[in-house]
Amino acid sequence: MAFFSPRALIAGLTLITAGSPLAATTQVEVLQSKLDHPWSLAFLPDNQGILITLKDGQLKRWQPGAGLSDPINGVPDVWANGQGGLLDVALAPDFATSRRVWLSFAEGDGNGKAGTAVGYGKLNPSMTRIEDFRVVLRQQPKLSTGNHFGGSMAFDGKGYLYVALGENNQRNTAQDLTRLQGKVVRLTAEGTVPEDNPYVGRKDARPEIWSYGIRNPQGLALNPWSHQIWLHEHGPRGGDEINIPHPGANYGWPIATWGIDYGGEAYPETRGGEVPGMEKPVWHWKVSPAISGMAFYNSDKFPQWHQKLFIGALKEKALIALTVDGDTVKDEQRLLTERNQRIRNVKLGPDGYLYVLTDESDGQLLKVSPTQD
Repeated sequence: MAFFSPRALIAGLTLITAGSPLAATTQVEVLQSKLDHPWSLAFLPDNQGILITLKDGQLKRWQPGAGLSDPINGVPDVWANGQGGLLDVALAPDFATSRRVWLSFAEGDGNGKAGTAVGYGKLNPSMTRIEDFRVVLRQQPKLSTGNHFGGSMAFDGKGYLYVALGENNQRNTAQDLTRLQGKVVRLTAEGTVPEDNPYVGRKDARPEIWSYGIRNPQGLALNPWSHQIWLHEHGPRGGDEINIPHPGANYGWPIATWGIDYGGEAYPETRGGEVPGMEKPVWHWKVSPAISGMAFYNSDKFPQWHQKLFIGALKEKALIALTVDGDTVKDEQRLLTERNQRIRNVKLGPDGYLYVLTDESDGQLLKVSPTQD
């Protein structure tokens, strides 16, 4: 399936496995530059382009041949400070008829604090405005002074929306079921609480919660082979990890973590990397790459990428390629290291190419493929 026609702007880049010789090369096409810290992207149907969020609060559409649009109107006001701003964008599964666009963003309280909020509106036919935007979920009280918003969203193929929420750099809120900090939540397609969420009916827990014990989630995606939602999150100094959020499960932060405080000491709450009664991650990094974005590769376009999971790295300035086997990860490789760019997000396009956003003041939209023999 063709999506965007190739152009001549190509660079050969290196994919290296730790401790191994040269593994492969990639081809990279720069589709758009001059993006001010882009955060996420979503593919419009019928070759109508890509919606791109910018952290400062702008939502734009990119089209091949036409480039970047003016800002789309109707986007909610965002709290663009620190790590906060306009975050994820996702199209409803029935977008073709509903025109519904979901956005997550940092929302301020007017007193210097903020939290993550999620809502949706309808994209008008000319794609110039989000109409009737309404917020359906917000972190209250707002506790962040600029850190750990999370905000990644993913639909599960059954009509439910999952949202990963950071703990606002307030560690122990991740274990507090009365708050939405440090949680994965599950909503219906209309933004209401599903009746079978694990804490529905409990007075000591928020009914939106699906799982908890999360620090600073930056990637959420549906595994197309197992049909389970996968999540990844930043650890502090070490301890970035990948998890599969199950209903009612506790993923440990800050009690169970392989990370330590930035000053070099363990957190007072931490009891080790593995703690009884808390879920072990599918994969973790002893040294944090600062992972971001997540895309499973399930296209037939490039068979050499079959069973791969691609994750961006902000600190390591790379695109990480992991091999997935069931619920396990077998190995990891690095792409795009020679570009020396912070990778903010990665998505699989309908044409089988990877689309990557770089987190820079002059950020880029990249189209990535393996080099063909």
